[in-house]
Amino acid sequence: MSQNEARYTVRSLIVTAVVAAIGTVLVLEMSGRINHSENKDHMPVGDFQAIHVTEEDPFRMSPKASELHAVCENGYLAIAADVDPSFRGILVDYKNRGVRCSRPSPTGPAVLPAPETPDTNE
Repeated sequence: MSQNEARYTVRSLIVTAVVAAIGTVLVLEMSGRINHSENKDHMPVGDFQAIHVTEEDPFRMSPKASELHAVCENGYLAIAADVDPSFRGILVDYKNRGVRCSRPSPTGPAVLPAPETPDTNE
C-alpha cells in the first residue's frame, strides 16, 4: 500500500453511519413517509400465547404477575391494563374472531344474549 492512500478511522466510520441513519429518519419524517397513527382504537393491546397444559409435562411460568387482567365484555374475553382499566381490548384469534368467556350450551340459544342495560326509571 502506498503512503498517499487515504485511511479512515473506526470512529469516523461509526459517526458517518449514525449521521446517515439520523438523516434518513429526518428526511422520511419531513416528507411524510413515516405514519404516526393518532387513532388508538385499532392498536393491539398485547401479544398473547396459549400454552397447552398436560399432566405429564408441567410448564414453567414467571412468578411475577402481568400488569393485565381479563374481564368478560358482552360475552367475549377482554384484556385490560391494571393501571388504566378503561384501556381494554377484546381477545381475538388469528382470524380476528372474538374469544368467548364461556362455552355456549348445545341446547341453549345460538345467539349471545344482548347486554343488560341499567333501568333508569328508578
